[in-house]
Amino acid sequence: MSKKAFIFDLDGVIVDTAKYHFLAWQKIAKSLNINFTHEDNELLKGVSRVRSLDIILGLGNVQATQEQKDQWLIQKNEDYLSYLVDMDESEVLPGVLKILKLLKDKNQGIALGSASKNARPILEKTGVLSYFDVIVDGNDVSNAKPDPEVFLKAAQLLNIDPKNSIVFEDSVAGIQAANIAEMVSVGIGEETILHEADHIFKDFTQIETSFIEELIG
Repeated sequence: MSKKAFIFDLDGVIVDTAKYHFLAWQKIAKSLNINFTHEDNELLKGVSRVRSLDIILGLGNVQATQEQKDQWLIQKNEDYLSYLVDMDESEVLPGVLKILKLLKDKNQGIALGSASKNARPILEKTGVLSYFDVIVDGNDVSNAKPDPEVFLKAAQLLNIDPKNSIVFEDSVAGIQAANIAEMVSVGIGEETILHEADHIFKDFTQIETSFIEELIG
C-alpha cells in the first residue's frame, strides 16, 4: 500500500470556527452602529482580516484613521480568541473523526494546511491534534491561497510528492491552490461553488470508506 499525503484545511473542514469570526466582527460593527448580517458576512469569506474590516466600514460609510483600524483589528482578534476558549470535541464537524481514524490506521501521511494562525490551539482543544503528523498554518507561510505554498510545504514536510497528495477544502481559493499544486482536490460544501474540485461532497458524512481506500490506491 502506497503512502499518500492527506492535507486538510481547518475552518469549515475540520471545525466550523466561521461563526466565531462572525460574532467577533458583529461586535465591532455594533460598536460603530453598523448592522452586520449573515448575508454581509458572506463578503468576508477567504478575505484577510484587514480587508474584512474595510468591507465592514464600507457597509456603514465609516471613515477611520489607521490607528483606529489597528485598534479594532486587535479587538476583533481578542474577541475571536475568547470564543475559542470554550471549544471542545463537540466542535469537530460530523464524519471527520471517522476519516482521520481510517487514515491513521492505514498509516497515511496526515497534514493540516490552513491560513489560521490559531490552528494548533484549536486542534488541541477539539482533541484531534494527535492525528496530524504535520501542521502548516498562517505562521509558516507568506502567500495566501490560491497560492499553493501551504499545501506544497505540507507535502514536503511529509516527504511525499505533491502528485501523491490529496487536499480537503471548503473554499474556492483552496481548491484552486490544490489544483495549481497538481494535487487531488476534494471539495467539502456546495457543488455550485466548488465545481473546480476533482471530487465534491456536501460534508464528511457522505464520504465512504471505499472512496478513501481508492485514493490511497
